[in-house]
Amino acid sequence: MTEQNPLGLKKIHHVEFYVGNAKQAEFYYRKAFGFSRAAYSGLETGNRETTSYVLRQNRVNLVLTTPLSPEHHAAEHVKQHGDGVRDIAFHVEDADHAFNEAVKRGAKVHIEPHDWKDENGSVRKAAIHTYGDTVHSLISYNTNNGHNYNGVFLPGFVPQSVEGEAVGIVLVDHIVGNVELGKMEPWCDYYRDVMGFERYITFDDKDISTEYSALMSIVMSDGGHNIKFPINEPAES
Repeated sequence: MTEQNPLGLKKIHHVEFYVGNAKQAEFYYRKAFGFSRAAYSGLETGNRETTSYVLRQNRVNLVLTTPLSPEHHAAEHVKQHGDGVRDIAFHVEDADHAFNEAVKRGAKVHIEPHDWKDENGSVRKAAIHTYGDTVHSLISYNTNNGHNYNGVFLPGFVPQSVEGEAVGIVLVDHIVGNVELGKMEPWCDYYRDVMGFERYITFDDKDISTEYSALMSIVMSDGGHNIKFPINEPAES
């Protein structure tokens, strides 16, 4: 961990979508964008709460999750937002350190650090809140603290291979957060103060506008410019 990377972020581990129909969404992303199905979690694996498919293409992992009960919090998320991103998960050097440092710097707790394990080993996981109903999971494994994992994805998932026709997607270049009017600066401050990000580039309504709409954007980035989060808010066109 360094001053430029106080949480010890390594990369985006995966992006999880809460969706109304995981099977249908899996088919769409596989056929339209060339992802391959890599792993599965559901009733057949002992998961009685959700069905999830892991799609993979090069360094991109997408998790498509559907609740199996209307009482599950994912059901309310889908009701409120439709299909959408719930978790932008980070692979970190040490999940306990990342969590404690983030909370000390002002992050709101979502899930306390805990062990997550199956027959393939264990990982350490925690999570914090960010804008809207989005969270950041903090996941560490294959470290010197005894958490080693050799499974296909994460604990609770089993291999399930269905090849797609890759279209050349290599990595997650950036992930945009669209926030309410007046909230762009506070959320940029959050990523600066909590995660040590810096302002990479700024756009105003003169740069991004049409006849009917406009927006302002600040791109926040980690020190190595490997993780980039543009934060957008609306502007008068």
